[in-house]
Amino acid sequence: MIAPMVPIVSIVGKSNSGKTTLIEKLIAELGQRGYRVATIKHNLHGFDIDREGKDSWRHKHAGAVAVVVASPGRAALIEDTPGDYSLVELRDRYIRDADIVIAEGFKKNPHPKIEVCRTERRAERLCGAGDNLIALTGDRPLAAEVPWFDWNDAPAIADLIEARFLAGKVRT
Repeated sequence: MIAPMVPIVSIVGKSNSGKTTLIEKLIAELGQRGYRVATIKHNLHGFDIDREGKDSWRHKHAGAVAVVVASPGRAALIEDTPGDYSLVELRDRYIRDADIVIAEGFKKNPHPKIEVCRTERRAERLCGAGDNLIALTGDRPLAAEVPWFDWNDAPAIADLIEARFLAGKVRT
């Protein structure tokens, strides 16, 4: 039996618009409702969770194709990738036992998006017609073709996500 696809919703917005803060609130709200939330954060500039001299760094630099660092209650995988994986590739490769994936960034993906627009970051919106925008959120209402939510109203935004992507999921 093939498992159903885990839906992906992207939170997008300009730098420092509050994407991470909103995602934290949504994780907590959806978690309180019994859903298992996974996240994928995009970083165009690269990152390194390993530090030079540590055993795992030494394993990777000695030629290991993958290194797993494990402790009671937590594990991390370090591997080189052939390029920038798509959200679907990341979900299918790494996400297990989740009801929904909330992605941060990935502005140019085809998945449903909620854009964070804050007055202090006033600039052109990132998403337009054809970008699969499902909602806007921010500190002041914006006229748009999609619903607008106050960015502090995580329960209402979670209601939208639950109705559109989690209907029929068995909550834990």
